[in-house]
Formats: sequence, structure tokens, C-alpha cells
Amino acid sequence: MVRALAVLWLCGLALRMTVLAIPPVIPLMHASFELSQATVAALMSLPVLLFSFAAIPGSLLVARHGAARVLTAGIVVTAIAGALRGVSPDVSTLFMATFAMGVGISIMQPALPSVVRDWVPRKIAIGTATYSNGLLVGEALSASLTIPVVLPLVDGSWRLSVAAWSVPVILIAVVSWRFRPVASHGALPARARAALWWPDWRDPLTWRIGLISGYASSLYFANNAFLPDYLAWRGHPELLNATLSALNWAQMPASALMLFLAHRLTLRRWPFIALGAVSVVSLAGMLALSDEWVVAFAAVTGFCNAFLLILTLALPPMLARSDDVHRLSAAMIAIGYLCAFLIPIVGGFVWDFTGSPPMAFAPLFAFAMVAIALAARLDFSRGRAG
Repeated sequence: MVRALAVLWLCGLALRMTVLAIPPVIPLMHASFELSQATVAALMSLPVLLFSFAAIPGSLLVARHGAARVLTAGIVVTAIAGALRGVSPDVSTLFMATFAMGVGISIMQPALPSVVRDWVPRKIAIGTATYSNGLLVGEALSASLTIPVVLPLVDGSWRLSVAAWSVPVILIAVVSWRFRPVASHGALPARARAALWWPDWRDPLTWRIGLISGYASSLYFANNAFLPDYLAWRGHPELLNATLSALNWAQMPASALMLFLAHRLTLRRWPFIALGAVSVVSLAGMLALSDEWVVAFAAVTGFCNAFLLILTLALPPMLARSDDVHRLSAAMIAIGYLCAFLIPIVGGFVWDFTGSPPMAFAPLFAFAMVAIALAARLDFSRGRAG
């Protein structure tokens, strides 16, 4: 079990490390490309769109080739495409490389819940919290270490900085394949290949958890997209590293709580409702209060985002049969990340249209109200503890 959890943590690390290498260097990228706020939002949101659109094909790949193979292949594609962004001569090429990176990550995501169900079937909540912790650490490392550590090592080159974060990802691909555990429940590859892959779109629970996960992801990606230039507008660009670090590292306590309190927090409605309400307060405080409060409220926002994310990621392997996890996961991911793509894009257009940076967060506030209402109607009666 220890080996399984260690490999799961490393795979989680590879999910976001290359994605979050971009926000810290956005100000430097302005010198290479002409980027409007809508373009910045699109650059950050393009991988998220791929997370959505490629989730269903990812489910098909898992059904035909097995979760472990698909997982490793996705990590390799992510590493190579992530590095290619650093040599992009123009915006179009940058978007193409980002597109390919998003494809790699998007086929990893429906594979991971199935891998959890295969490798640690009696500790599903712990397995989910473990790879989620890796995901959060990967986000935090690239978001917080790019400016103070990586950029000085590469003479301030944003291109080399972006490429450097692909090195640990390709190493994780090697480790994940070499040391992958054998499925604990002994399922045959043929069974996986024969499994259904098209999600049940008629299930109301699928849509509810998909939209709630969409709010959690929107909360995170919108803040990463807008905070760099929002802080510059406030006249405090020096707060960028501290704010992004707070947004990302404050997610660690959330994953730790899930590791120790998983059975008390999963398959419950009240954590979703409470976290949604607190996130609204933290966003309002970040926008309305004085500059010294920005970092603190960014930390609260990161905590809420992480908790919501882990709670939703734990649901498919807890609610579905072992050979059906990838279908529910793919549906939840497709719905959730489509929302996470649209909300920052709409916010970017609102910023460009109104000329008011705080208005970029208005769509996020509206989505929060929807997520809280949906959480109040969640029904986990068919779930089982993991």
C-alpha cells in the first residue's frame, strides 16, 4: 500500500506542475507577446478546456488500454508539450503547445480515480487525498518557486523557466511505470477494455458534482489568471509572489485534513456548503479591503478551493463500481472543467469591456451562488465509505 500511495502522490504532482509555471511569468511574457487580458485568460484556460473536451476520449482510452498505461502516456505527453511552450516563437505556437499539454493532462485525469480504485480499493478516500495532495504540491511548487528560484537560475528567461518544470514531470513518468503496483482487486485487462465508457448524462448527481467541481476549479484558475495584472493595477506588483504562494500553499492544510478526517468529511453536504460560503467572503475581502489583506484572503481562497476539489475528486471511486469509475470521473471532469474554462474567459472579457479589474471576478461570484445551491441538494444515498 505504501508503494501505491507514493506512486499516486508523484502522479498527482505531474497533473499541474507545468500548468502553474505560467502565472508567475505572465508579466515577462508581455514583453515577448502582445497579450490582452482576454488572451491571458485564454492561455490559462486552454488546458482547462482540454481537461473538459478530452475527458470522455480519456475514458475510452482507459476502458480499452487500462488506467495505468493511459496515466503514464498522459504524463509523457504533458512533459514534452509543456517544455515546447518555452520555444514558441509566436502566440499561435504557444497556444498549440499549450493545447498538446492540455491533452496529456486531460487523459491522466479520468485514469487516476480508476487507478485509486484498482490500487487501494479499501482506502479510496486516502488514495484520493494522496494524489490530490501531490496535485496541490505541484501547483504550489511551480507557482511559488518560479520567481525566487527558477528565474534566477535561468538568467530571468521565462522560456527556460517554463521548460524547466517539465524535467521533473518526465522523471515521474519513468517512475510511475517502473514502480506501478499491481491492481489490488485482480481485475483483468480484458475486463477494463470491455468496460462501458460513455457517461450517463441523465444522472442528476453527475451534473451536480460536475458543476460544484467546476466552481472549485474556476475559483483557482480565475485567480491565477487575474491576480498578476490585478495586483499591478493596485500598484503592488511586489505582492505577486507572496499572493500566488499563499493561494497555493494554503491548499496543503486542506489536503492534510482530508488525509486524517476523510471518513467524516466525504459523502456529506455541509462541507460543500460551508466552503462555498467562506470562499465568497474571501474573494470579497481580497477585492474590497486594503492591500495588506490581499495575501491573507488569497490563502483562504486557496484553502477553500483545495478542499472542494478533493471532496469532489473522491466521489467517483466512492459512488461507482470499480469498472465504472472512469465513466463518472470523465463526466464530472468534462462538466467541471468546461465551467472552469468559461468563467475566466468571461471574466477577462468583462475586465476588457468595463476597464475595471475587480469586475473580472463578478462571474465567479455568480457561479459561487449556483454551487452553494447545488450543494444543498446533494444526495449521497447510493455512496459507500472508502
